[in-house]
Amino acid sequence: MTTHTKNEEISEKPKDSTLDKPNLKGDWLNFYFLILIYTFQGTTTGLSYAFPIILQNTKLVTYNDQAILSFVLWPFSFKLLWAPVVDALYLRWIGRRKSWYIPIQLLIGILFLIFADNIDNWLPVSGKPNLNMIVCVLFLINFLAATQDIVVDSWALSLLKKNNVSYSSTCNSTGIAFGLYIGSVCPILLSSEYFCNKYLRFTPDEGGILTIRSFLLFWGIVFVFVTILIIFKKERNSELKEDDDQIKIDIIQSYKMLWNIFKIKHMKLLLMAILTSMIGFCTSESVTNLKLIDAGVSKDDIMVITTAMFILKMCLPIFVTKYTTGPKPISLYLKMVPIRLAWGTFFAVLIYYTPNVIQNYGHLPVYYYLVMGLVFAVNRILAQIMVTCMIAFFSRISDIRFGGMYMTLLNTVRSIGWVIPNTSFLKMVDTLTFNSCSNDVQNSCSTPDLENICSLNDGNCETIVDGYYVEVVMCLVIGFIWYAVYKRHLKFFESKDRSHWLLDLNRPGNV
Repeated sequence: MTTHTKNEEISEKPKDSTLDKPNLKGDWLNFYFLILIYTFQGTTTGLSYAFPIILQNTKLVTYNDQAILSFVLWPFSFKLLWAPVVDALYLRWIGRRKSWYIPIQLLIGILFLIFADNIDNWLPVSGKPNLNMIVCVLFLINFLAATQDIVVDSWALSLLKKNNVSYSSTCNSTGIAFGLYIGSVCPILLSSEYFCNKYLRFTPDEGGILTIRSFLLFWGIVFVFVTILIIFKKERNSELKEDDDQIKIDIIQSYKMLWNIFKIKHMKLLLMAILTSMIGFCTSESVTNLKLIDAGVSKDDIMVITTAMFILKMCLPIFVTKYTTGPKPISLYLKMVPIRLAWGTFFAVLIYYTPNVIQNYGHLPVYYYLVMGLVFAVNRILAQIMVTCMIAFFSRISDIRFGGMYMTLLNTVRSIGWVIPNTSFLKMVDTLTFNSCSNDVQNSCSTPDLENICSLNDGNCETIVDGYYVEVVMCLVIGFIWYAVYKRHLKFFESKDRSHWLLDLNRPGNV
């Protein structure tokens, strides 16, 4: 842990360039370059968000299958295990970050091409999809993307000038959002016959304007081509001193440094707050779209709404930058928490009334889509402000000399706090749902065989308790408990000087 006397801290503050007012003059090219590489990163992850919607629409998968599919995002939660290796091993003549970025992106491009070659067999037009192969390929792609995430987050700390480091959160939020849109929304909408005939064609035709196979093939080629161009990109900002970003340590020392980050005063409590910060939002974020499809909303209509949400997601960071690059991003984050928790209940109300609206009108009227768009838009605005604030705080406290490990530690803990509850709540939907046969109360309809027996006896399986609504209440309670417990602690962490979070290299055993 870095230790300073009060006078030392005062004397150091004027010299710390991170305290200078952010100014992107001379840094605009690096700013746009970061948005580009974050976009590619978001595109790979976006596929993992597209396939749950695609599979749910087939009506041949259960929520348990969806939980299995959600495991493809788990590499982002465990990338901390190999982050010290990424920080320690590199070829100096290529560059500390490009040594990893270039081969990883090439491999991702190749995997896209392999995926494209097999997708028609793994995802047939009729019949049950080959879930095992889809999960395996997406898991491998996300493993590479998670490793790339380590590289890009640390590269962002050294590529921008020190006084502009907070802008890395804007690059992250905007680029990832654009990439997620490309990877998740485009393959669904552009391969949909309904959407293309309704919105993109003058004359109706069969099929979409592209297939999932052609989408994967195109982006596989783009990934390979852009990677070749990145070879010529200068890696480091000329204003960084050699000892800021090129402290040479071996793998063992790198893991020791990671452990020393854990030992920084207040770090464990901060990590616990980050780890549990997303539980209150899991049901509204991960289950809502699937429940809307079950309630009768088409996947294409949901994707149209999602498209508008991605536009918000891409633009919002630019408008909130002046707040997130200021001295108190966590204060803004905390203001959003109770509002977003309460707003999540509107999703439950929307889902509850959707079948009634369809029954009354025979279809979903225009006003329904306006209401749905409003509910989604407010939630997305709140969520995006919170993400940008949190990443800005991470960038501010991270030690640039060990950016790969430091940023990866913070982002990994945040990712674990998302994917594990996400998977858990998806699996619990079926567990917390209780059904009964309409003409046999002893038949719980809990298995396909019991459902068949009910059907053979001219009965219907009726839902008595929907696990989704149980989870909504659970998340709401957990979320407000988290807010009450950690609000004071997070404000205290925000007030600490940046030097509090830096590693002291003069301390015995830290190098």
